Amino acid sequence: MSGVEENPWVSEKDRLRAHFTQLDNTLPPTPTSVSLGSPISPLETRNSGGASSSLQQHQDHPLTPPPYSGPSRSSQLDQLTPPDSHSQGRGQKSHHTHEHPGLPCLDYRLYSPPLFELSSDCTTIKSNAPYLSSTTQALTSLCRSQSTVPPKPQIHITGRRAHKIDFAIKLNLMPLLVPEEPRERMDYIRCVGSGEVALRGGTRPGLQPDVGDHAGLEEWARRFVADTSPVKSFVLERKVVNLDTEWLEGQIRSLVASTAYKGVVTVTFPITHARVEVQNPDRVNKLFTGLTTLFVGKSTYEVVKAVWPFATCSKEEAAEAGVARRCVVQSEEQWWKEWAQPIKFAIATRRHGWVTNEDKLEAIMEGKGKGVSTVNWGPSEDS
Repeated sequence: MSGVEENPWVSEKDRLRAHFTQLDNTLPPTPTSVSLGSPISPLETRNSGGASSSLQQHQDHPLTPPPYSGPSRSSQLDQLTPPDSHSQGRGQKSHHTHEHPGLPCLDYRLYSPPLFELSSDCTTIKSNAPYLSSTTQALTSLCRSQSTVPPKPQIHITGRRAHKIDFAIKLNLMPLLVPEEPRERMDYIRCVGSGEVALRGGTRPGLQPDVGDHAGLEEWARRFVADTSPVKSFVLERKVVNLDTEWLEGQIRSLVASTAYKGVVTVTFPITHARVEVQNPDRVNKLFTGLTTLFVGKSTYEVVKAVWPFATCSKEEAAEAGVARRCVVQSEEQWWKEWAQPIKFAIATRRHGWVTNEDKLEAIMEGKGKGVSTVNWGPSEDS
């Protein structure tokens, strides 16, 4: 023996220093050098060999993950991946999409773009920006971006006795057009075809000019830009198809009748945010443009539609062809099963306003509307 006893604390300190030095040498210096596929290993339980292998296990599987460690699940990778990477990997989901919990995943900024004005009835946005009516590429880019958001179909239900409105409720059907998974969307752009009556650059609908069934958005945009008419406009229409509104109206009228309502019931299906219009700038002022339009007319192009299907086909087409009908989100029957009770409660309580998810939640959690049968509507205003 040398007579000098080895200090166990010094030995342990040296081992810890060596361990953390090794960790520092193996860690990536910046986040850009990390491999996002590297898993974070869980702690292992003690084996039958006791504590003899605990230090080696600690070196292989540190108690805390190192900085910049990659996710262990693909869902975590989705959260860490920049939006631009998502848009490249999933072409149907724009990198500008803003996700709002409880709302369809859309870029809602497109409903109020710069240099556009929304009409008072919320059906049309319109712009007189010069570059849109003078540049083919700008117009086509606008139409393509605006076609990525749907219109807002609604149901309006009104009950009237004489001059008294007993109830006036509205429901939003837009969520039925946008699935949770962007790859399951069915929307597309459609241009007018041969033999189809439409406003093709004149003041009245017609069949001319016929540019063929294969003419696309770019060709019609080019024709609009080249048009020398004093007043001209180009319209993109958002359209909802394959929704059985007649069946829904029948269900609504039956439900209202079950409350013993004797007034006049009106059921309509208006669509807002349905048109995008580009018009060339006023040459003098709005008054002069209005007078010119009155006496000369407006050269209007209504040849492009952004089609938003509720389902792959209508019920009649599915029955005739003997094929299965697939809905984007849910069928009319499924929707009615969820909303009939909230609608009935809103009517029975003489609601004036929207019926929303909060009403559906109250029907599910609190049973509101479940026991509603006939309603004492009382005398009308003129009785």
